[in-house]
Amino acid sequence: MALIIPDGYRPIMGVRDTERAIPAIKDHFQRQLAKRLNLERASAPMFVRAGTGINDNLNGVERPVSFDIVGDTESRIEVVHSLAKWKRMALARYGYRHGEGIWTDMNAIRRDEALDNLHSIYVDQWDWERVISADERDLGFLRFIVDKVYAGVKGTETMIAKEYGVMPILPKRIPLISSEQLEANHPGLSRKERENVAAEAFGAFFLLGIGSKLKDGQPHDGRAPDYDDWSTKTAQGAGLNGDIIVWNPVLNCAFELSSMGIRVDKEALVCQLRETGTMDRLGLEFHKALTEDRLPLSIGGGIGQSRLCMFLLRKAHIGEVQAGIWPLEMMAELERHGIPVL
Repeated sequence: MALIIPDGYRPIMGVRDTERAIPAIKDHFQRQLAKRLNLERASAPMFVRAGTGINDNLNGVERPVSFDIVGDTESRIEVVHSLAKWKRMALARYGYRHGEGIWTDMNAIRRDEALDNLHSIYVDQWDWERVISADERDLGFLRFIVDKVYAGVKGTETMIAKEYGVMPILPKRIPLISSEQLEANHPGLSRKERENVAAEAFGAFFLLGIGSKLKDGQPHDGRAPDYDDWSTKTAQGAGLNGDIIVWNPVLNCAFELSSMGIRVDKEALVCQLRETGTMDRLGLEFHKALTEDRLPLSIGGGIGQSRLCMFLLRKAHIGEVQAGIWPLEMMAELERHGIPVL
């Protein structure tokens, strides 16, 4: 995705009003998320030890920012990519029970991110995780949780509409559509084009089963093999995970707000590690704990904080709601078109 300058774009509010609206959105949504999913706030790390398997490997090619520290020169420290696996370990460590969970403010650096309107090297998310039972590892329960998260997004949109006069556009309901269904319906389109078609048609949808291979031999998008369950078969195909995607009327494209899913049990973990050729991870701290039944079954995900603010405030660039670093050429282009970055 190259930089998009929407025709005739003008921010609907100035920088100072934007700065006031950002905490209003964040405060409202995190209260909604905690209440709807029965979550408590937990303090989260910004970095973890390398070689433990705790950091999110994303697609397996992204390079974590790493460093050493005085007094512990034998260890290599990595800035997190996300807290997908750390949260599950925290549920066990802190003694959370069935139906309980945590949410955190996650701050990450993704140095290999391709920067454009939607992507920054700085990632800020609400990361959350909740303990589930074995009989909740199915599509019906995933649907139940997706509806709760989406209701929190829609409730926050309603608040912003009332407080700042931004026209609400989200539909009442969010359908679940599998990546296999999208492939079958639009075989001649690229992955992103399929998302665009569905997002524009429905306004918002949950893209189910990201990570499993489609008929063309490639997944819809990459997912690490050791947290989301993208291999378990359901009535709609493979996978118990996915993304909440909405239609962005400013950029005229599909816009991901959240990635989430039921997490792997030990059988799904081994299956997915074998499929991706990463069985060597079974010797790492996180993976050993999971295969030895020392971690609870769980569901979890992340919701982009800047992404949600950008969408609800109808911004054209994520830099309008986040203080970040952008290529000088991009900065100059944004300035030429009157798009203010923080």
